[in-house]
Amino acid sequence: MAPRPQEGADSSSTTDDKSLGKAKDVPTAYSTLDLVNEEPPEDDPWDLPELKDTGIKWSELDTRGKIIRVLSAIVKLILLLGLLYLFICSLDVLSSAFQLVGGKAAGDIFQDSAVLSNPVAGLVIGVLVTVLVQSSSTSSSIVVSMVSSGLLDVKSAVPIIMGANIGTSVTNTIVAVMQAGDRNEFRRAFAGATVHDFFNWLSVLILLPLEAATGVLYKLTDLLITSFNIQTGEDAPDLLKVITDPLTSSIIQLDKSVITDIATGDPEARNKSLVKRWCKTETNMTFWNATVESCPAGAVCWVEGNQTWIEKNSTWTEHLEKCKHIFTNVDLPDFAIGLILLALSLLILCTCLILIVKLLNSMLKGQVALVIKKVLNTDFPFPFSWVTGYIAIVVGAGMTFIVQSSSVFTSAITPLVGIGVISLERAYPLTLGSNIGTTTTAILAAMASPGDMLANSLQIALCHFFFNIMGIALWYPIPFMRVPIRLARGLGNLTAKYPWFAALYLFMCFFVLPLTVFGLSIAGWKVLVGVGVPIVTLIIIVIIINVMQSRCPRFLPKFLQNWNFLPQPLHSMAPWDKMVTSSMLFCGRHCCCCCKCSNCCRKDEEAEKVSRTSRKSLEMYDNPAMSIDEETMQKEIATQF
Repeated sequence: MAPRPQEGADSSSTTDDKSLGKAKDVPTAYSTLDLVNEEPPEDDPWDLPELKDTGIKWSELDTRGKIIRVLSAIVKLILLLGLLYLFICSLDVLSSAFQLVGGKAAGDIFQDSAVLSNPVAGLVIGVLVTVLVQSSSTSSSIVVSMVSSGLLDVKSAVPIIMGANIGTSVTNTIVAVMQAGDRNEFRRAFAGATVHDFFNWLSVLILLPLEAATGVLYKLTDLLITSFNIQTGEDAPDLLKVITDPLTSSIIQLDKSVITDIATGDPEARNKSLVKRWCKTETNMTFWNATVESCPAGAVCWVEGNQTWIEKNSTWTEHLEKCKHIFTNVDLPDFAIGLILLALSLLILCTCLILIVKLLNSMLKGQVALVIKKVLNTDFPFPFSWVTGYIAIVVGAGMTFIVQSSSVFTSAITPLVGIGVISLERAYPLTLGSNIGTTTTAILAAMASPGDMLANSLQIALCHFFFNIMGIALWYPIPFMRVPIRLARGLGNLTAKYPWFAALYLFMCFFVLPLTVFGLSIAGWKVLVGVGVPIVTLIIIVIIINVMQSRCPRFLPKFLQNWNFLPQPLHSMAPWDKMVTSSMLFCGRHCCCCCKCSNCCRKDEEAEKVSRTSRKSLEMYDNPAMSIDEETMQKEIATQF
C-alpha cells in the first residue's frame, strides 16, 4: 500500500495543481441531448451525387454471373431506348394535342395585324402561339405564310420570332416539374430546364429594344439575302421523323394548313377540322362555255353572232383514301380530341420519364458512371479549358439538328441534370447549342420554300439564327456574364424549398404574363405604356435595392437595409407556403376521411409517434455508459425473479 502523504507536504499541493491543470485541459462536458440535437454539416445540394457501385465487382463474378450481368445490361439498354422512343413520340403527340386545343385560337391571335405592328405585342403573341401549338417551327411557318401573303412585313415578324424562341422552352420546364419526387433531383432538374428560359428572357430584354430602335437584325439579314443569289434547294432531312412517324401517324394526323389559313384570313378555314381524315385526294377541274349579257372584268369572253360567250370552270376535290389513325372515324370536335390526346400524352410522358430516371440510376454505377461523368463534365487542361464550353455548344447544335427539335433535346437532358450525370454548368452550353441547332433546321426548311416565299422565309429563319448568336455573345463568353446560371440556381433552390412555386412559375411566366400584355396591347399602346412603365420601373428599383442590400447595405437608409418594414407576405414565401400546405393537407384529409375503411388520416400521427420514440431511444442509448447500466439493471432484475 502506498504511504499516506503528510500534512503540509508539497506532494498534495503538487497533485492538486496537476489535477487543476488537467481539469483546465479537459473540454466542457456535453449533454446527450445536445449531441442528438446537433445537426451535421449539410452537403452542397448542387454538388453532383456520387454514383457508387453497390453490386459485386466484375473480377469477383464467376462465368455465370458475368453472363447474367451482360444480359441484364443489354436488356436495360433496350428498355431505355424503347422508353426514350415513347418519350419522344409522346412529345410529338403532346404538340398535336395543344394544336387541337388551341390551334384555331392561335390563328385568330395572328389575324390582328394592327396589334402585330407593336413589338411588345408581337413578342407575347409569339410566346402564346408557340405555347399553344408546342412548336416554334409551326409558329414560324405561320409567320412566313403571313409575310408572303402581304399581311405582315418582315420587320414586324422579328419580335414574333423572339417570342417563339421563348415559348419553345415550356416543354422541358413541364418535364422538370414531373421530377418533383426527390428534393435535390427536382432542384437540379428545374434549374437545368429554366436556364433555357432565363437565357431567352434576358436576351429579349436586351435585343428587343435594340431591334425596335435600330432594326439591326432586319438590316443584317436583308443585307445577306440581297448579297447572295440563293436558289431553292431540297427539303430539310427528316432524320427523327422517319423513326417516330409510324407510331405518331397511327395515333393522330393533323392538317396544319388550317391554322395558316385562319391566320391569313380565309373564312372557310374556320369550319374545317384540324384532324386529317383523307390522306389521298385529287383535285379535278371542269370547263364549259355559257352565254352572258355582259362580260365581267377579268373573264375570258368572245362574241359569236348576237351572243356573248364566257368560259366557266368548276373545281372539286375527290377523296380517294382515308387516313389510318385512331381518330379517322371518330365524330368528336377538335377540342375534345385534343383533351383526350393531352391526357394520354402527359400520362405516357410522366411514366416514361419516371422509368427512364430509374433505369439510368440502376445503369449508371461504378466505372461506367465515372467515365460518363468525366467525359461530360471535365474541362480540357488549363490553357484550353475555355474551349470545352464551345465544344458543348457544337455538340448541342449537332444533336438538335439530328433530332430536329430543340424541345426533344432539352427535354432529354433535363432528367440527366436531375440525377446528377450532367452539371448545370455543362447543361447551359448544351442548351445554347440546341437553340442554334433548331435555327439551322429552320434555315434548311426555308431554303426548300417555293420561289415566291424563299426570300421572306429565309430572312425570318436568319433573324432567328442571329438572335441566338447575339444572345450567346452576350451571356456566355465572359464567365461573369453567365447570369442565367445564377438565376436558374436561385430558382432551383426556391422550388426545392417550395415545390408548389414551380407550377406557379410555369403558369405566370408562359400564360398570365403574355396574356396580360396581349390584352393591354389590344387596348392600345398608350394603355400598354401607362400600365407597363410604372410596373417595370418598380421592378428595376426593387432589383437595385436587393443588390445593394446584399453588397453595400451601408449606402441605403436604415429602413431600406431589409424588407422587414413590409408585411411578411410581401417579402417572404413562408406565409404563402403555410397557406398552400394547409389547404393541400385539408384536401388530403378530407378526401381520406371520406372513406371510413381508410386509415390514411392516421398515417402522419403514427409516423410522428414512431419518430419521437426513435428519437428518445437515440438520446438514451447514444451514451455507451448508459446502455451498459441499462443492461446491468435488466440482468439484476432477471436474477431476482
